[in-house]
Amino acid sequence: MVKASSQASKGDPKKSSSSVDRIYEQLKQMAMNYKFRPGEPLNEVELAASFQVSRTPLREVLNRLVAEGLLDFVPRKGFSCKPLDTKRVFDLYEVRCGLEMMSARLATERATDEELQELLQVWQNAAQSFCTLTPIECARCDEQFHERLAQLSRNSELLHMLQNINARAHYLRLISMEEEHYRRTTCAEHRVILQAICERNPEAAANCMSAHVMLRQEQLVEVIKEGIARLYLT
Repeated sequence: MVKASSQASKGDPKKSSSSVDRIYEQLKQMAMNYKFRPGEPLNEVELAASFQVSRTPLREVLNRLVAEGLLDFVPRKGFSCKPLDTKRVFDLYEVRCGLEMMSARLATERATDEELQELLQVWQNAAQSFCTLTPIECARCDEQFHERLAQLSRNSELLHMLQNINARAHYLRLISMEEEHYRRTTCAEHRVILQAICERNPEAAANCMSAHVMLRQEQLVEVIKEGIARLYLT
């Protein structure tokens, strides 16, 4: 079946593109959620067989995920999932803090009143049920809040970089959202951020966002420990 799929891809560029997109979305989700243990080489033969494709489109996807920071590649050792170490995660959150502050500041200056009211209403509705959602739903809702602010900044590069960081931090965000206290503080802090933005106070919005992200950074050590325990003790 792998051979047949490979031949079909060579004969039909559309099928080849569709195959790559399908594999990319599935492997990206697997990498985001650490379905592969960090540091362990990925078995390309098994992956190609499971996706019923040749190794050519699979390699294209793996290289793309390396470029996005979700996988590592070492010559003669192959591809592996990124390590879940404190230094790398803290570096990631430092970058996230800068991006989020810029996002909040620019959204305050550039978003229309209608757009801000729409976001405010969306988040108020989400907050009502936030503590009863599944951790997966909470994580995605939180990601969408921050990405929506980035959209309102009118800076597509900022949005792209934030989406990349959200993908790389998804696993830790998911673990955090299992805690009711974390959910409640997230809701409260989002309200404070939105209030500053709606009052058109860019510096206050940026400062509130910084406090929000850096508080998360302070809690990361325990979250990372929990994440590592789950990866290696299960």
